[in-house]
Amino acid sequence: MISRFPVVDISPTTYFGGEFIAAKAIPHEAITIAGTVFREGHESFEVFALLFDSKGSQIQRNPMRLIWPGTDRYEGIVTPTELGAYTFAIEVTDDKNISSISERFPIRAEDPRALIGAWYEFFPRSEGATKGSDGKIISGTFKTAQPSLQRVADMGFDILYLPPIHPIGTSFRKGKNNSTTALPGEPGVPWGIGSPAGGHDAINPELGTLKDFQEFVKAAKKLKIEVALDLALQCSPDHPWAKEHEEWFTKRADGTIAYAENPPKKYQDIYPLNFDNDYEGLLAEVLRIIEFWIGEGVRAFRVDNPHTKPLHFWQECIAAMNAKHPDVIFLAEAFTRPAMMHGLGKAGFQQSYSYFTWRVTKQELTDYGHEVAKSTSGFFRPNFWVNTPDILPFHLQSGNPAIFALRAVLASTMSPSWGMYAGYELFEHVPLKADGEEYLDSEKYEIKVRDWAGAAKSGKSLAPFIAQLNQIRRAHPALQRLRNLEFHQTDSDQIIAYSKREGSDLILVVVNLDPTRSQQTTVHWNLYFLGLPDELFQGEDLLTGKKLSWSKDTFITLDPTGSAGAVAHIVHLSTQ
Repeated sequence: MISRFPVVDISPTTYFGGEFIAAKAIPHEAITIAGTVFREGHESFEVFALLFDSKGSQIQRNPMRLIWPGTDRYEGIVTPTELGAYTFAIEVTDDKNISSISERFPIRAEDPRALIGAWYEFFPRSEGATKGSDGKIISGTFKTAQPSLQRVADMGFDILYLPPIHPIGTSFRKGKNNSTTALPGEPGVPWGIGSPAGGHDAINPELGTLKDFQEFVKAAKKLKIEVALDLALQCSPDHPWAKEHEEWFTKRADGTIAYAENPPKKYQDIYPLNFDNDYEGLLAEVLRIIEFWIGEGVRAFRVDNPHTKPLHFWQECIAAMNAKHPDVIFLAEAFTRPAMMHGLGKAGFQQSYSYFTWRVTKQELTDYGHEVAKSTSGFFRPNFWVNTPDILPFHLQSGNPAIFALRAVLASTMSPSWGMYAGYELFEHVPLKADGEEYLDSEKYEIKVRDWAGAAKSGKSLAPFIAQLNQIRRAHPALQRLRNLEFHQTDSDQIIAYSKREGSDLILVVVNLDPTRSQQTTVHWNLYFLGLPDELFQGEDLLTGKKLSWSKDTFITLDPTGSAGAVAHIVHLSTQ
């Protein structure tokens, strides 16, 4: 039935799987509630956003404002204060005797790391690895990788993601640059999980022991770094599951287990799982594995190729884990179609890899920024990765340090979560082939021996700049939010400008998207978005420490041929 005051087009609401799913939030994150409200005649009315706790008690009643005359569109704010389930509604009154309340819609406040994080990825076998005079490479271990935690901490990263740390199969093991024939001594692909030494709940003996891993996690936590593990639900032909649970796999007509394919690529060293033969058995085993690693201190999981598994499996799996462990988060590694990526977020994934990696031009970045901050933020949290072991974007293949710097600025300031794979700070950029986005000598297939100290000593490292970016992020709440991203007009397609505000903390960012030459433009700041009453304002460039005096229309020059910090302005304005 239509209520006394119709309230329609309410957001954030998402209907999925036969129900309204909870809008994503974290404690103390301001959530904008919006709705179209109207009535007969010309009488005025007041509109309020209501927030209810998990017991149904009203805990907030905040006024909503008409955002533009004639639109009937109202907006207001509610703010969950702690972890847990909430609902919201919109109330309309004219006087004490006439009022309406909309139906209630769910919000769930999750652990802050569900929204905010600086992720770094390295392969433990490469950290501390050495190369002998005979050319033979000796693998790194958890013990040799442990000192590298300080390097990660010094750059300001708070989540360290490790590719699979489990035993690697030998059957059909891949060699250097994805060769189908591994030479003696080649380490194999970590995602080819399983050998006689064990499966998903075992440690690769070449990395050490479970105790070594425990010590590694303990050392990371002392540095305030969370260790995230890869959850790759697949296995090598040597995995114990392949012998003990043949029903968990798809078989060909000849009775053999089918290996993974992603045409034109073939993965003979990997068996995908089939969730249709013994769903309950597989679910129970996956929950057992996750629970095992949670018991070892792991509170974050990067899930490999989740889009190749049923969505309802993830919905059930993540809900079960978060019911027991609300501080555990799951990151979906799914570079796939939008519907599936969004579906994974709706199914429960706290974060997802995103299309940022391929958004390069001002228009692409603006459109995508609007999408993730406004259109999909109720159910999809993006993590902006600048590179991955699988992806060397074309724009990085020049090796120009300026492109590495400006992409890091964009990723770390546009999104509250961003990620970087080891080697980015050393400007690694050589592709396998000219028309592809894969690394030559990819670390997926071999052990990398890098000279971190030498690069730092010679100044051929972006690490100090990365540390500066992460320090700025930690210091400014505005950069720890997603929905507050607003873009501002510039007269050049080579310069992008945007702002973020959280309370009195206001950050303005201007980036030169051209890594090869100086660019100039006038930025036309939208004072409404900034919440500033005056056309003149002063701030501090957090990259250089310089005081700046800007106006509503500000002429800016950015020359990327100087230091890394010359690619952008990150300006703090205090509005207290």
